[in-house]
Amino acid sequence: MHLHDLWFVLIAVLWTGYFFLEGFDFGIGILTKLLARDETERRVLINTIGPVWDGNEVWLLTAGGATFAAFPDWYATLFSGFYLPLLLILVCLIVRGVAFEYRAKRDDERWKRNWENAIFWTSLLPAFLWGVAFANIVRGVPIDAAKNFTGSVLDLLNPYALLGGVMTLVLFTFHGSVFAALKTLGDIRARARSFATVLGLVAAVVAAAFLLWTQLHSGNARSLGALVLAVTALVLALVFNRLGREGWAFAFSGVTIAASVAMLFLALFPDVMPSTTDPAWSLTVSNASSSPYTLTIMTWVAGFMTPVVIAYQAWTYWVFRKRIGAHHIPGAH
Repeated sequence: MHLHDLWFVLIAVLWTGYFFLEGFDFGIGILTKLLARDETERRVLINTIGPVWDGNEVWLLTAGGATFAAFPDWYATLFSGFYLPLLLILVCLIVRGVAFEYRAKRDDERWKRNWENAIFWTSLLPAFLWGVAFANIVRGVPIDAAKNFTGSVLDLLNPYALLGGVMTLVLFTFHGSVFAALKTLGDIRARARSFATVLGLVAAVVAAAFLLWTQLHSGNARSLGALVLAVTALVLALVFNRLGREGWAFAFSGVTIAASVAMLFLALFPDVMPSTTDPAWSLTVSNASSSPYTLTIMTWVAGFMTPVVIAYQAWTYWVFRKRIGAHHIPGAH
């Protein structure tokens, strides 16, 4: 395997890890308005991700940095062409982090309500926009011979990309519902399971439509296998959720997201950004990559640092593994 092929796989793994972890993170943020009935339940939901939400974003920083170093032409074309949606995502992530930290700084209802609204919208918008962005990467965008994006923001708002955004939004919210059922106690746990059943059925329809469209447009035998795995895992997540086996339900909802992301990358390879202007102008793993020397150094660094990152994140999840209920919230009664 060439080093540029290896780094394509590693970047796919990093994005998969990010969507797996930040997926339920975004889902919890959305559920603070859809599932929680009062301030206490909102605090319960927020506390389920309180120790881990910022660690989850490490995967995004690593994926972006790896793309910049391993495929600079891909990074340049992507961030220049998708500048506005990616900027909006960045602003949402900044405001979202501030909202988590500042929400409890003042004992004022309006203050808390405004930051809770910020958490909801800055969770919902990125969950949708990431799907739009990756759908456009797989579909292809106008790129000229100089590797420049020649389209506009309106080119990104096509039916396929919008369906991709709806898929990630619904899948992440479902993932968050299952996580809420796994991490909470009492009435909110039961409602999270019921809500997950409804969301899972909607996600099954939307995901099947989008992934099948992807397979018909640019799929291959490998991506078909990932499609089958994604659909199967989603069905199993629904079954285990109905049985009250939240751990298995969460695992399979995570597999659903991982298989869906893997399918997109498998359908994309060996391109990294197809050109709809002329296929000969598409960015590929070979013509968009860094030098072999750069990739070699990156491989050694990644081989050392990746296990460290995984180890400390796994330790964090283990330490904060217990369920949370309304009775754990100070002043709830």
